Parts: sequence; C-alpha cells; structure tokens
Amino acid sequence: MGLKLYTNTQSRGVVVEWLFTELDVEYEKIEVAFNTEMKSESYLKMNPFGKVPTLVDGDVVIFEMAAICAYLADKFLDRGLAPALDDPKRGLYFRWLFFAAGSLDAANTNKFLKVHVSDEQKMFVGYGNFDDTYAALIQGLEQAEPYLCGQQFTAADVFLGSMLLWQLKMGELQSHPAIDRYVKIIKQRESLKKSQAIFAN
Repeated sequence: MGLKLYTNTQSRGVVVEWLFTELDVEYEKIEVAFNTEMKSESYLKMNPFGKVPTLVDGDVVIFEMAAICAYLADKFLDRGLAPALDDPKRGLYFRWLFFAAGSLDAANTNKFLKVHVSDEQKMFVGYGNFDDTYAALIQGLEQAEPYLCGQQFTAADVFLGSMLLWQLKMGELQSHPAIDRYVKIIKQRESLKKSQAIFAN
C-alpha cells in the first residue's frame, strides 16, 4: 500500500518531509487543508487532534511527530538515521527525541503564550521552567560531536534541528554559541537543501 503522509506545506509536516528526503524512500504526500479537511470526520478518525502530520503505513497510523520520526528511522534502519538496537547511543538518541517533543516543545509553547512557571511551581512541571530547559539544551549541544549522537546524523537531529531553525527564524530563541555551531552544521545537510523546508529559508 505504501507510505502516506498527510501534511500541509505550512505546517510541522515539513519536518517529516525532510526526514523522508534524508531516508531517500518513496511516499505519497497528501495535502490537507487547515480548518476544513483536517477537521473532517474521516480525517479525525485518523488523527483526533485534527492536525498534521499523520503517517499511514498500511494499518499503522501515527500522528505524533516524534513517533513518526522514530518509526521511519527504525523501519529503514539500514539508512542509518537511528542507532542500531544494540548501540549504546540509542538511549541518547531517544533522550533527544523525547526532550525535543516533550520538555523543549512545552517550554517554548508556554513562553510564547506568556505562561510563567514560578520557582514554587517548578516541581509540578515536567520541564521545570524555561530557563532549566534552555540550560539543558545548551549543555547537550555543547556535547554534540558534531551531531547529537556523535558522528551519526539521526532522526533526532532532523527533529531538534527543525525546531531550532524555526525558532531562530521567528526570533523565538535566544542565540548561543552552542546553538549557532550546531545549526551551522545542520544547514550543511544536502537533504535539508533539497527538501526546501520553510524553516530553512
């Protein structure tokens, strides 16, 4: 049946498109309109959030972007976009995927919405507060050599790199030498240039 990606060119779906370019595998791209097609009864059966991206692989339906990235990287493990199952760096790889999808995304969203987490409230919030999350990001990027999992470029780099590129483009992220170094390396990927992702322009 083939892989089907339900997406929109002005959405986070471009992250998965970049990953597909890096994997060099064929898929069917299905453009879904905001507020109409995404909220249709048929689409909501696949993705109850009424958002994109959504990946369909036969009977498998995935609508969390980090899950889509992990699924594709494992499905095409021979392409090298995820550490092997017995590779010690696989734990680091998952840490970055879930950090980007969880703590970093939540912290950035709350900052954008002007939701302030006080010191007294930090214990109730998974990511603490934005400053804690930013410090964790910088610490991790300072250890990148040059990618998140050392010399191996992975789906975690696609995911996190996309977030950083977009936030820097929109002026939503404070620059730092560790971020600048990492982003400069990410921008050199031929797959990113070919994908023409909106956050890379």
